[in-house]
Amino acid sequence: MRSHPDPSRGTQRLLLRLALVLALAAGWASAHAYAGPGALRAKYDELRDELRHNAFRRALHVDSSERGDTLKGDVYAVLDHPFSKVSGALAQPDDWCDVLLLPFNTKYCRAAERNNGAAMLQVRIGRKYDQPVQDAYRLDFALQPVAARPDYFESRLAAATGPVGTRDYRITVSAVPIDGQRTFMHFSYSYAYGIAGKLAMQGYLATAGADKVGFSVVGRDGAGQPIHIGGVRGAIERTAMRYYLAIDAHLAALGAPPGQQVDKRIETWFRETERYPRQLREMDRDTYVTMKRSEYERQQHAAGS
Repeated sequence: MRSHPDPSRGTQRLLLRLALVLALAAGWASAHAYAGPGALRAKYDELRDELRHNAFRRALHVDSSERGDTLKGDVYAVLDHPFSKVSGALAQPDDWCDVLLLPFNTKYCRAAERNNGAAMLQVRIGRKYDQPVQDAYRLDFALQPVAARPDYFESRLAAATGPVGTRDYRITVSAVPIDGQRTFMHFSYSYAYGIAGKLAMQGYLATAGADKVGFSVVGRDGAGQPIHIGGVRGAIERTAMRYYLAIDAHLAALGAPPGQQVDKRIETWFRETERYPRQLREMDRDTYVTMKRSEYERQQHAAGS
């Protein structure tokens, strides 16, 4: 008698892949056109009051949007770092790997070059806990420096394909100086999905992701407490926030001695995510720190081989 595959196992695999999709690091096509400093300064003026008074306990604004088959998450933030430090800290591929490896589900990142000499990042995204690199999903991000001016910085990452039929991953960071010690930054992450990805999202949000929320407030409950956005927009807001915090942790660690910067990044990222436990808590500190130290060591050994 011919055996039939267990449909539940296929569903479990699909849900696992979706977890990767929702945690991957990547706008609408028009949103990725070169904007320049004027548009970003106008956004800073628009958000100025909200950046001073909000529930984040820092100068921060998080938003998301869904259009057709594309999801996009945005973080606007005032960084307590000079503009020259911010632009210099995100200029090289290795800097980006230091940032991208901080979120819990990034297992590996290695800077490389394409045949035409353009920079790229080989990134492995896997499950929440420790996982062999070869078992994690590979994404190849092309790194595109867009602008490095005294008054404006922009850098982009793009990956053509992802798991479960997802595609067009985009990560964009742009920044302008506010004054001598502060910088206004926009972090944008987006991707597009097909039918398989949509079905997987629906399954995930009905099970493991059912109680998870994002940061945008969509209303108030009977007690006057904020109701945060859920669903796929909540998921992409969580991912965008994790990567914004990774950039901030990377910047904070640059002031430490070189031999202490990895631990400084790891400890800072975990501490800052714990400020938003409802959205970002996934594991305890010891588990995260041990796992990330191992992954950074693995990455350094691979780079030196």
